[in-house]
Amino acid sequence: MQLNHIANTAVASSSGKTIPVIDPSDGQVFDEIQRSNAADIHAAVTAARDCLDRAWQHITAAERGRLLMRLANKVAEHADELALIEQRDCGKPVKQAKADAAALARYFEFYAGACDKLHGETIPYQNGFSVLTWREPHGVTGHIIPWNYPMQIFGRSVGGALAAGNVCVVKPSEDACLSLIRVAQLAAEVGFPAGAINIVTGYGHEVGDALARHSGIAHISFTGSPSVGTLIQQVAAARHCPVTLELGGKSPHIVFADADLDAAIPAIINAIVQNAGQTCSAGSRLLVEQSIYEPLLERLGQAFENLRVGPAAMDLDVGPLIRQSQQQRVWDFLSDAQVSSIAMVAQGQIVDEAPDSGFYQAPTLLRDVPVMHRLAQEEVFGPVLCAMPFKDEAHAIELANATQFGLVAAVWTADGARQFRMARQIRAGQVFINNYGAGGGVELPFGGVKSSGYGREKGFEALAGFSVLKTVVFRHG
Repeated sequence: MQLNHIANTAVASSSGKTIPVIDPSDGQVFDEIQRSNAADIHAAVTAARDCLDRAWQHITAAERGRLLMRLANKVAEHADELALIEQRDCGKPVKQAKADAAALARYFEFYAGACDKLHGETIPYQNGFSVLTWREPHGVTGHIIPWNYPMQIFGRSVGGALAAGNVCVVKPSEDACLSLIRVAQLAAEVGFPAGAINIVTGYGHEVGDALARHSGIAHISFTGSPSVGTLIQQVAAARHCPVTLELGGKSPHIVFADADLDAAIPAIINAIVQNAGQTCSAGSRLLVEQSIYEPLLERLGQAFENLRVGPAAMDLDVGPLIRQSQQQRVWDFLSDAQVSSIAMVAQGQIVDEAPDSGFYQAPTLLRDVPVMHRLAQEEVFGPVLCAMPFKDEAHAIELANATQFGLVAAVWTADGARQFRMARQIRAGQVFINNYGAGGGVELPFGGVKSSGYGREKGFEALAGFSVLKTVVFRHG
């Protein structure tokens, strides 16, 4: 049984209730987490506040950096252990789980170096006055972490908050808690003071809601669905609490006839099958110039047919979806495709070794998806790629921007002027030209526009959101 981590101590929930932990590869229960409630959130916020007042605010920025670097090294030492935890808890293939652990270490490494680089400014003003600004932490920050990339999102969110001088209360998804509990334990081992990092598990409507409502939380970071993001904003607005929201996307790959298809095709496939398509930045829409539409679909179809799906431990191209309800959601979308007579180009294969009780979905390539169909408008959050042709550059822009989302986009073209025009006109927080994702990009600010949310995490830009600018005006003479 896994316990909450509050003030560097393993603590049972006040309710005495638990939630089963299910392995997505076989659908079987293998552990339990705490079903916490508002009382547990209050205990964690109190511990965090005590830590801030008694210890954390007195630690220099340089020492915060040393602590984060020690944690980065500790995570790297335990990377295989963390990957195995993630593999079983989330159904991630081995290579993906190891990549997530490595990314977590890199986030802590990056923010370790940023701690003492968060500078203020001096501002020219009237004679007889000196004006300066400095950045101060919010205090106790709340972090609601989704199930698709718990380690990575913990790193970019909590790492940035700690670097800016905050202390953290974290509510992981009930489907993906185990690695974060272990990371919090490692933080205690390397010397983080009690209360700097607190983990409280449970359901969103009980624990997440209590975290968002707690008067002691001074900033909320949330990654998840637009509908829940709206609820978070509404609750936070009642007490004027700032939020950073990353709410998913319906990201397009836009492929022109002059594109290097040998470079584009592997990136297009990886962008939809990585983590079984359960990725906010999944490249789930494929927009192709009409003249190369058929040959590109033929090549992609052949590649899709060679994709294999199976248990996480087999380390195949695709692992299971996180839970049965997510599997059913994907099935519902594909059923809608059949009802709408949307043609399937190709589909991958679920291996015979995959248990029937696991939550598997073969990668699926669909063609000629109408721009306003729900498959082209809503997040499937599964390995389903929707292709559609475009006539010219203006039509490509129209299609790219024709959703409520605006998180990521990719443009594949050899035309340098077109690259800049497209990057300017696409409404998205990130635009990749002749690449997609650039290896994870811990240093690259990440976030969206429109219904994909607002605010930025990752990179140095995140420290602005996790801090408050104070202006100080001196009169002298």
